Amino acid sequence: MEAPKLGRYLIQSELGRGAMGVVYKATDSVLERTVAIKTVNMSLERDGADRFEARFYQEARAAGGLNHPNIVTVHDVGKAGDVAYIAMEFIEGVELRTLIGEGRPMPVSQAVSIAAQVADGLAYAHQHGVVHRDIKPANIMVTPGSPVKITDFGIARMRASGELTQTGMMLGSPKYMSPEQVIGKRADHRSDIFSLGVILYEMLTGTTPFNGDNVTALMYQIVNFAPPAPSAVAPGVPELLDYIVAKMLAKALEERYQSALDVTGDLRECERQLAAPATATLPPRPAGGFASGPQPELLATDLKKVVLAQTLNRTRQVDNAPEPEAAPPARGLAHSFDSLEATQRLAAITGATTETIPELQLDQQTATQVLEAMPRPPRARWRRRDWLLVGGAGIVGLIVAGALVTRRKRE
Repeated sequence: MEAPKLGRYLIQSELGRGAMGVVYKATDSVLERTVAIKTVNMSLERDGADRFEARFYQEARAAGGLNHPNIVTVHDVGKAGDVAYIAMEFIEGVELRTLIGEGRPMPVSQAVSIAAQVADGLAYAHQHGVVHRDIKPANIMVTPGSPVKITDFGIARMRASGELTQTGMMLGSPKYMSPEQVIGKRADHRSDIFSLGVILYEMLTGTTPFNGDNVTALMYQIVNFAPPAPSAVAPGVPELLDYIVAKMLAKALEERYQSALDVTGDLRECERQLAAPATATLPPRPAGGFASGPQPELLATDLKKVVLAQTLNRTRQVDNAPEPEAAPPARGLAHSFDSLEATQRLAAITGATTETIPELQLDQQTATQVLEAMPRPPRARWRRRDWLLVGGAGIVGLIVAGALVTRRKRE
């Protein structure tokens, strides 16, 4: 049975599937070399298909112009029916997500080496005006004895295009998105640095710095929360890496590394210090890009094995629990009256102040205590006129009562 073809490429096997299409292992029938074919289904974008296709070729050309040891080389681009494809070098390795998928931290030296190589490739791409915008473990290939490779440059840029986001679908991995991507701003090269910082954190600790029960909680954490330092989660991580990761994960763009080249320099310095003899005196911080610009704050490192326990969807158990019944207020006063606010209002009405009543402390006493502390008015005495009026009224009452009794006897 004849093998299926895409253009001049004979499909050998399927390597994987993603949101954009399928990845195949294929053979170039002209040059007789093994390649990886990544397909993009153009039918995903029914509206504006022409613009989408034009952007596809534009991004593929941009990715094809990158020639760096840490970036997968793009050989060719083409289209067969509704399926466009990119032919790139075939890598005999594994995705980084396979190495860190078990939830265990990697050796520090290996994690730093991988991050430094990725940063080196990103620096080259950024210098040539290409931003990846979807750096994640699935787009990093690790091969034993060979350089680490970044994949999906052209397609990653297309995922960030307005044509794809109009459908309301989130393409990519939210765990590795930068704050500016979460809030809908255009991502620049510093977004790639943030994503690499998330990957480095995960390699060092075995867990991602931002975790949530759902996408909304996760994105809220990315924008608002600072994770504990890696050394607080994995004690074997040197303090120097705490500073590097903190600067890579800074929320504010001006506090983040301004260049992937600076990240590379600091990680290489970290590699040198890790390889130095234990007796050598090492500086606590890298001398490269970290020293420039504002420095981000590190979360307290005494938090042990806690990575942002806060989530958006709070449990409602406490909210739904019935409130305990409060004891009735003393002397029948309502709760709203027996309060500081009522005390101040009462003092204002009566003119009572701390000057006229020294024992009145509005910040400590209740209205009941104020009433008891206020001076009592003097008791009034009866005057002579009051006695005459009361006595006269009593005599008149007796005369009327006697007349009524006499009348009843006659009848």
